[in-house]
Amino acid sequence: MTTEALTAPPDPRTVDLTDPRTFHDVDPHALWRAFREQSPVHWHPPTGGTPGFWVVSRYEDAVAVYRDNKRFTSEKGNVLATLLQGGDSAAGKMLAVTDGPRHRAIRNLMLKSFAPRVLQPVVDGVHRHTRDLVARALRAGDVDFAADVADHVPIHTMGDLMAIPEADRPQLVEWNTRTLSRHDSDDSELESLLARNEILMYLGGLAAQRRENPGDDVISVLATATVDGAPLTEDEIVLNCYSLILGGDESTRMSLVGGLIALAENPEQWRRLKAGEVTVDSATEEILRWTTPAMHFGRRALTDVPLRDQVIKAGDVVTLWNTSANFDEAVFTDPHAFDVGRSPNKHVVFGHGPHFCLGAFLGRVHVSAMVEALRDQVATVALRGPAQRLYSNFVHGYSGLPVALTAEPAPKAPEAPEAPEEASRHA
Repeated sequence: MTTEALTAPPDPRTVDLTDPRTFHDVDPHALWRAFREQSPVHWHPPTGGTPGFWVVSRYEDAVAVYRDNKRFTSEKGNVLATLLQGGDSAAGKMLAVTDGPRHRAIRNLMLKSFAPRVLQPVVDGVHRHTRDLVARALRAGDVDFAADVADHVPIHTMGDLMAIPEADRPQLVEWNTRTLSRHDSDDSELESLLARNEILMYLGGLAAQRRENPGDDVISVLATATVDGAPLTEDEIVLNCYSLILGGDESTRMSLVGGLIALAENPEQWRRLKAGEVTVDSATEEILRWTTPAMHFGRRALTDVPLRDQVIKAGDVVTLWNTSANFDEAVFTDPHAFDVGRSPNKHVVFGHGPHFCLGAFLGRVHVSAMVEALRDQVATVALRGPAQRLYSNFVHGYSGLPVALTAEPAPKAPEAPEAPEEASRHA
């Protein structure tokens, strides 16, 4: 979220949440406050030939639906675009849109590659790579923080986890950006679909190679794993690798860019961080809450479910708006203030319940590495122009951010102590 002065919000009954332009034309804080206060469980009418759906905006209600995998399913899709189309082609294959025993089995397989102990070399690499990127930006002075810094952080982690050749990683970033969030209204949905297919075909080729010559990367783990004595299907291997890139890359990049904007626009919070008055961990959690890159996730009701004064009918689409829940006044004190020392900070950036994000640990590592590098290496941050917003009703973030960074002065070398005989002459 930014503190841009935008136009007053319309009445919730007139808001079209299927239109990405909606999120450019209103103050998001005021918009979601209106939903929470006036219509916390809101029926969004059909628009443009798509069915209507429920909008859940309060933290307590979103968490309740996230937890309830008995009465709500992810297997019909977990974002608005696929839910309104009637389903997701990856359902039952990709972890995020698979429920029940199959979900648990594949999740347990992948968790072995995401244990903090196993990831320690990756974590060390993230910190080293991030320091190098910030140092390079400081030498340049004026940079596009999105393209020159943030774009290069998570893709290398995902690339290391999956042993993706370094030369191929920039192309993956570009494809991934276009799968969920177009740059503007002129970008076609066909481009998004083609970019998704390019990633899937690329990963399919890697999976075939790893099946023949496995290593210790995530693709190899999935390509050689069995569940109940049978290997995973090719779709399960490819789609779950795709899911890691999808979530791990774009969400992290949006948090890094949005976090820098927040620090630049809130000089007192930047001072507190620089002075060591707050921990890197608390600043990391506040940046995650403040940016909330995935604005919503969705479910479909399996049975009639009462929620507040409404009844969600079996088959209805339900959207859970993290971008509202993370600013709910009932949970967060002064939620519209960016506070790097905020505690507690139980945001739902990574979802909640059985589908809690598998990459949450790495997501935090990425942001904390950047916070640490900025604190230690950067003296001042100046925004040099407006950030370029992504055109999306799912991802909140930026594809461009011109900034000027100045470096902390190099520490002075300590003075050499006087030689003993010299000291005695001064005694």
